[in-house]
Amino acid sequence: MVLRMPAFLRRPVTTEESQQVLAQRLAHRPAIFLELMRRAVFEYPSSANFQLLRYAGCELGDLEKLVHAEGVEGALGKLLRQGVFLTVDELKGRRPIVRGSTTISILSDSLSNPLGRVQFHGKSGGSRGSGTNVPIGLHAIRSISLNRHLALYGRGGLYWTHATWSVPGGATITLLLRYAAMGAPISRWFTQVEPQSPGLHARYLWSIRALRLGSWLGGKPFPAPEFVPFNEAAKIATWMRSVLEKGRIPQLHTFVSSAVRICREAEAAGIDITGAQFTLIGEPFTPAREAVLRRAGVGYVTNYATTECPAIAPGCLASPPGDAVHLMHDLYAVVQPGDHGAVIGLTPKTLLFTTLDPSAPLILINTSMGDQADVDSAQCGCPMTKMGWPIQIRNISSFEKLTVGGMALLDADVARTLEDTLPAKFGGGPTDYQLVEDTAGAEPRLRLLVRPSVGPLDLVKVAETFYETIGKGNGVERIAAEQWRQLNVLRVERAQLLTTPIGKVLHVHQSSPAVEL
Repeated sequence: MVLRMPAFLRRPVTTEESQQVLAQRLAHRPAIFLELMRRAVFEYPSSANFQLLRYAGCELGDLEKLVHAEGVEGALGKLLRQGVFLTVDELKGRRPIVRGSTTISILSDSLSNPLGRVQFHGKSGGSRGSGTNVPIGLHAIRSISLNRHLALYGRGGLYWTHATWSVPGGATITLLLRYAAMGAPISRWFTQVEPQSPGLHARYLWSIRALRLGSWLGGKPFPAPEFVPFNEAAKIATWMRSVLEKGRIPQLHTFVSSAVRICREAEAAGIDITGAQFTLIGEPFTPAREAVLRRAGVGYVTNYATTECPAIAPGCLASPPGDAVHLMHDLYAVVQPGDHGAVIGLTPKTLLFTTLDPSAPLILINTSMGDQADVDSAQCGCPMTKMGWPIQIRNISSFEKLTVGGMALLDADVARTLEDTLPAKFGGGPTDYQLVEDTAGAEPRLRLLVRPSVGPLDLVKVAETFYETIGKGNGVERIAAEQWRQLNVLRVERAQLLTTPIGKVLHVHQSSPAVEL
């Protein structure tokens, strides 16, 4: 990566180039999809996608006829009903793909794009090493940056002063590279977890050094990461104020709860950050959190993305912030199972993503990220629609993962902690512990409920055991645990467990509706 970065950084994308590429992608969308399927799936019989299509009896010629007759989404809908899809557990290799009498195992690279150029790897959420390894290349980052440039252009933000407050890892490295490719480089790099934290894998520190070396060789040096823990958010508010006083607009790319903390600390310290801008990711955007940002007088939009699909949808600029995002349907197709969801174990509004970008890190066909939403045509007329993205995704929520403080863990990981680890150490059984995601307030909160029948407990030790269990390892799971400790998100309570309206007791219970963005 270091040797390829200079050329990458010296040629950022332009608005004209971005508009031309987007127009070409949209005009030739079916042909691009079919060519990608031919080169990246049908020519690789070992791939899981090829084996799924073979199970469905779909050859390349069949797919071509389907797309010509039904369009991309129509073809994908028919393939879904023939068993061509992946659940989150199948995507992450937690369980084999079973379709009828056919069993397909997901190997570490069976979904990787064979056409991609890989410079480094990222990893999605999921504890105990069960997240997805995602190959990342500079070519793919530039492809995404063309769209991100247009989204920022529509927002009027190309010449703002940009910064990020995030955690170490591939997502942050990608973010810095993407902003540089967009022609809007990051000027300050704030990190919520110290890269040299004890127990954290040395690769986080090495990757930072390699990144900065490559940027230096390219003549566009990246800033050094500055450790700013969550309880010192006023430092970032002070930076924002200093930028505003220079007549410029600061824009921070960060988690929803982090933006809320900055606004609260600014208010408490009497720091006026009116006019500052936020790009919000990674957590539910609730009315309580929105109220804090509105009171601070800041601007904000939400972005929807995952590690596996790094550029799904920028926020709508006309709808209430957090209410809707615009699908970049030149990069991804989305279908939903509807009534067929009950047959295959998915909710009717599950979002199933299919890759359309030939440079994408993974080749996905009807793949669930664990999210559900409403999908419809936009009526807003905002710049995102005028750019060429008229499809909106609204009311996004997660049904297979827990996201707090920007850190995501799959429900299956949490379930093992609640059903096995805690009962083994403190007593009770697999139905005596429950995690409640409380999204009613502005701050991120988790309530760990323990039935009174379990008996006497040291609640502090219960909390520490929970953190230790989900934080085993030295990678993304350790960062998640450190982040949650720092945010002090967990409250252990002796109480009866909560039920859904139909009487179910879930491992992770959401106390109020949430939007996962």
